[in-house]
Amino acid sequence: MQTLSVSSLNEQIKTVLESTFTRVLVEGELSRVTCHNSGHIYFTLKDASSSIKAVMFKGNASKLKFELQEGLKVILDGAITLYKPRGEYQINCFSIQPSGHGALALAYEQLKERLSSKGYFDSARKKPLVKFPKKIALITSATGAALQDMLRVANSRYRAVEIDIYDVLVQGESAAPAIVKALGLADTKVYDVIVMGRGGGSIEDLWAFNEEIVADAIFKAKTPIVSAVGHEIDWVISDFVADLRAPTPSAAMQMILPESNELYQHIDSISTQYTQRVMQKIYNSKQELTHLVNLYSGHSIEKKISQKIEDVKQLQSSFNQTISFKMQSFSKEIESIKIRFPHVIESKINIARNQVTTLQKMLESNDPKLKSKKGFVQISKDAKVIDIASLEVDEIFDLMSDRVAVSAKVLEKRGTQESK
Repeated sequence: MQTLSVSSLNEQIKTVLESTFTRVLVEGELSRVTCHNSGHIYFTLKDASSSIKAVMFKGNASKLKFELQEGLKVILDGAITLYKPRGEYQINCFSIQPSGHGALALAYEQLKERLSSKGYFDSARKKPLVKFPKKIALITSATGAALQDMLRVANSRYRAVEIDIYDVLVQGESAAPAIVKALGLADTKVYDVIVMGRGGGSIEDLWAFNEEIVADAIFKAKTPIVSAVGHEIDWVISDFVADLRAPTPSAAMQMILPESNELYQHIDSISTQYTQRVMQKIYNSKQELTHLVNLYSGHSIEKKISQKIEDVKQLQSSFNQTISFKMQSFSKEIESIKIRFPHVIESKINIARNQVTTLQKMLESNDPKLKSKKGFVQISKDAKVIDIASLEVDEIFDLMSDRVAVSAKVLEKRGTQESK
């Protein structure tokens, strides 16, 4: 028996396995799902008693419509391969289908649940639509019947609206990116509403409106979005994310555009309201004007001058009354003074005469000339009266009486008995 190397053995096993199991369909439960940065997906497929490793390379993984989740039961379509360096075999998956229902149905439910948890469907974030739109955008196929239906309804209901058409693919792999691009362009312009629409079809035909990139574009748009895809029984992800869902494209136009009669009624209502408001404004203005006229009359220059004149007259009258009262009081006092004045003057003169007589007598009694001054003189020096105690021996001074003045010299200075 030939001895084989490990590599040789693995190579033979690889050849046998890959040539024998070129196509297998295997059903099992997903476990340990790992999405690699390279785009490859690695996982384990298991049942109650066994497991096998599997890989789905980037090219095939990019075609998956749903998300591989832990515990999900699936059917793999692939081939058995062996990884020679480790001697491990695995399933190389070409496609994967959910067990029990279709991949698109599962992908729909998965995306719906994920977007709902992110708040994409919350009614609080939905934007209101204007009642009378002036300009709208239609994102649809220019060759589809849906566009003609929408234009027909618009023409019959509300011709005043301006409509721009964005021609896009509405099915196929390129449809979703085309819709997102058109929506982004329309959102940069001034539209009252954007309608995304197409006619009915299978879930595959409508799938572009179930793509996450379309849901993201609707969610981020600043312009109100109406989703009008398929028939009334068809529900797509864009219906939940949009600000308004219409059961059909033609129904969308009926929902967002008013009828002409409704417009006329609205115009009549606005006209009536406008007339009422104008009349109310005129009435209010008249009332305000009357108030201002009265206010002006009360505060005008003429009014103020008249008021000041009245104030001056009142002051003048008050002044005259005060002066008259004072004059009467003064007249009475003057009459009283006239009566009392001679007696008071005579009394004052007598008192003054008596005071003069008394002072004259006092002056005469104290006049130095009338007093005996023998033995008394005034001592002075340098024309200044001095005290005798201030004189020193040999000092010359003057002695003066009322008749004679002599010069003298101090020969001796001594104290008197009294000073001792």
